Amino acid sequence: MSAVRITVAGSVNLDLVARCPCLPRAGETVLGGSFAQHPGGKGANQALAARRLGADVALIACVGADAHADAALALLKADGVDLTRCRALPDVPTGVALIAVSEDGENQIVVAPGANARLRPEDIPDRIESALLAQLEVPVETVLRAAQVTTGMVALNLAPALPVPDELLSRAGLVMVNETEAETYGTERLFAPGRLTAITLGAAGAELYRGSNRIARSVPPRVEVVDTTGAGDTSTAALLVALEEGREPQAALDFACAAGALAVTREGAQTALPRRAEVDALG
Repeated sequence: MSAVRITVAGSVNLDLVARCPCLPRAGETVLGGSFAQHPGGKGANQALAARRLGADVALIACVGADAHADAALALLKADGVDLTRCRALPDVPTGVALIAVSEDGENQIVVAPGANARLRPEDIPDRIESALLAQLEVPVETVLRAAQVTTGMVALNLAPALPVPDELLSRAGLVMVNETEAETYGTERLFAPGRLTAITLGAAGAELYRGSNRIARSVPPRVEVVDTTGAGDTSTAALLVALEEGREPQAALDFACAAGALAVTREGAQTALPRRAEVDALG
């Protein structure tokens, strides 16, 4: 079977991660944390996740012409993601995410988008001959342009929850959100006739709908949680890969939940992304 082909239009960040006993409340300083930096950004995370799960992946993105860009792109390069359309801008920094992770694996994230905000519609080619996977950490008008020129499945991870035009949603064959994002958009916009909508439920798993009808429900395998940072991006990419491979909805959702479960067992976002053999073994 030939590999699934996916183009990702999205963000590239360097994640600056502080581990701490508990997440701070508003105005509170928490001491005792350790520090690490990892490549991240929802676009880059999902691109690498799809690649490690067996897809041929190209990433359309912007970074700064700085040392952060080298670190942010290192794992993508190592795993063979096509970065031909990843543009380095000399006058703006690479995006950065400031992440606090508590001892129980929960996190808080603040993103300074940097070059991600400069990904423009003109950075999108005239035609994308593959499935498209996009998120909302880059300008919405750029995501819309990518959806307009894609010949395959358009998959939208509507995160973070932002206003999106009806035209963009109407072009999506697959939409992926968590519970909070689902409440923000509302079922009337998400559950369009014929569209697949996946709603992730954290440790409780995920549900998959066609239109307003639930067609699959999956609970992830029980694992020891270390860091939840990359779990959503992993399951998002895994679901698209599985569906593009032709798996039935229940099998695709089970695959996505297994991949997401493995991602929480290691620190970091991209450093925790599982490989295909691991997911197949767990499933």
